Amino acid sequence: MASTDVSDDFRADLSAADAASREFSFDRRDFDRVRQLIHQRAGISLQPHKHAMVYSRLARRLRETGHNSFSSYLQWLESGSGDRAAQEWQEFVNCLTTNLTSFFREEHHFPLLCEALRQMGGQGRAVRLWCNAASTGEEPYSLAMTVAETLGANTNARIFASDIDTQVLTTAQRGVYPAEARGLSPERLKRHFLRGTGANAGHIRVRPELARLIEFRQFNLMSAQWSLGEPFDIVFCRNVMIYFDAPTQRRVLERMHGVLRPGGLLFVGHSENFTDSRDLFRLRGKTVYERC
Repeated sequence: MASTDVSDDFRADLSAADAASREFSFDRRDFDRVRQLIHQRAGISLQPHKHAMVYSRLARRLRETGHNSFSSYLQWLESGSGDRAAQEWQEFVNCLTTNLTSFFREEHHFPLLCEALRQMGGQGRAVRLWCNAASTGEEPYSLAMTVAETLGANTNARIFASDIDTQVLTTAQRGVYPAEARGLSPERLKRHFLRGTGANAGHIRVRPELARLIEFRQFNLMSAQWSLGEPFDIVFCRNVMIYFDAPTQRRVLERMHGVLRPGGLLFVGHSENFTDSRDLFRLRGKTVYERC
């Protein structure tokens, strides 16, 4: 998988002094093996300069599992079976995923979302949304706030929120955040959150009437089965496919095309561009695509 330049970069980073200072043995073969495994499991294409990040994030798994080298840990991981192995594979994936998020991130998407909700909500059926990078919950709750503000608190719209990382989903389901969380206006804080008191001072909790709009579930976009129920009207997949190579991006886009209603909307990240998939989606707005 690694080119000659990658090898040179790796050797330059891991000087003899640097390698000697590490707690665990970690060479280029280990790094390439990690890259292969995370690509197989999660579709993530780790870039050559990420070896220091890989070491720091996975080192704690070696400590937890009692291994003294990456080679030993990875061999054990690949040869395991049963529930314990499945749990460790999930820990492996959790360590190597990135979870940067905030409320109403990339806010230029939300006026178009409001417009689409008003149009779809008038069609006499429940609007279905999918947030497939829920992370710690700020994005799906931002969608829920927008839905409630646009269609009313008693709407029958529903949001399916998923992530590959089980740890961040636990945080998302709790719906508890620091009171100074970015992206929330005073009006939204008052309308959609409860303020903590006593031991919970300095924190806010999502109101139950907002939380009821969302179903959280672990989901891997690389899964062979996408059994997600009725087609979605709107899908948010923002800043996810930047971690995939081109063939993986295409496979995921084809599957998203399959779970969206004709005319449904796909919202993507600011640095993602899929105009080369015009057979599946046409550009509708800034980083917003409509299913063909």
